[in-house]
Amino acid sequence: MNRSEPTISAVIITYNEEAQIADCIRSVHDWCDEVLILDSHSTDRTAEIAGQFSKVKFRTHDFDGHVQQKNRAIEYSRGDWVFSLDADERASPELAEAVRTFVRIHPNAPGARIKRLTYHLGRYIRHGGWYNARYRLIRRGQGTWAGENPHDSIRIHNQSTWQMLRSPILNGQLIHYSFKDLSDQVDTINKFSSIVAFTRAGRGKRASILKMLVKPVSKFVEMYVVKAGFLDGVPGFIIAISSAYSAFLKWAKLYELRKTEIKRPSNLRADYQVDGADTE
Repeated sequence: MNRSEPTISAVIITYNEEAQIADCIRSVHDWCDEVLILDSHSTDRTAEIAGQFSKVKFRTHDFDGHVQQKNRAIEYSRGDWVFSLDADERASPELAEAVRTFVRIHPNAPGARIKRLTYHLGRYIRHGGWYNARYRLIRRGQGTWAGENPHDSIRIHNQSTWQMLRSPILNGQLIHYSFKDLSDQVDTINKFSSIVAFTRAGRGKRASILKMLVKPVSKFVEMYVVKAGFLDGVPGFIIAISSAYSAFLKWAKLYELRKTEIKRPSNLRADYQVDGADTE
C-alpha cells in the first residue's frame, strides 16, 4: 500500500506522571500517528489520563532501567519514525512542523537532533550545558538508547560521535519542565545519584577521596565558566552548585556501596537492575 506520508510514533515512558502526562500528550497528539506510552505500573492516575486520548497506546512493563525501558518502548511502537520524549517535555508547534517536514523530505536520513530548553528557577536556562541538541527523532532501526543510567542518550548505528555532532538540528524546541522547584531538584539529584552509584558499583568501579574532591570542582567550573552558566544569572550559579553536589554524591554513594554493608541505596526502586546501563 502506498502512503503519501511516513508515519510517526511519539514514545514516552512513565511512572506516576499524572501531573505532567496530559500536557505532554497534547503536544504530540495532533501530528503523530500514535502515542506509545510504556508505563512501569504507576499507582496514580497516569493510565486513566492517558486513556482519554484517542491515539494513545498504553502498555506496562516492569522497570529495569531507563535505557532498557526506552528501547523497549521503541520496539512496541509501529511508526516509520520514532520521536522520543519524556513526560516532563513538550514539543513546541514549530518543532512539530519541523519534524513532519523532515521525515517527508529526508526519507533516508537516520534521524535528527532537537534542542531542549529547560525552564527552572523562574527562567529558561540557555547556558551551562543545559541548552543543547540531541537525537530524539530516529528512523526505525537506525538508533537505540544507550549511556549510563539515568543519563541516557540515543546512539545512531554506524555513526561516530563526530558524525552525530554534525547531524541536522530541527527548528523548534522541546520545552523541558524538569523540576517543580529547587526542593524537587534536590530530590531528583538524590535519586539519580543513587542510580548512577548503583550502576557503577555493579560494573566494578571504585571511588576515592580524590574523585570526591576533584569531580565536583571540575563540574562546577565546566558548567559555570566553560559553558557560560554565569550568563543565566543566579539560577546559573545555583544549577552549577547543584550539579557539583550531584557529582559528589555519585562518588560518595559508590564508596558507601563498595566499602560498607550497604548493597543498595535506600531510595532506589526495588525493580531497578544493575544492568540497566549500556556504555557502548
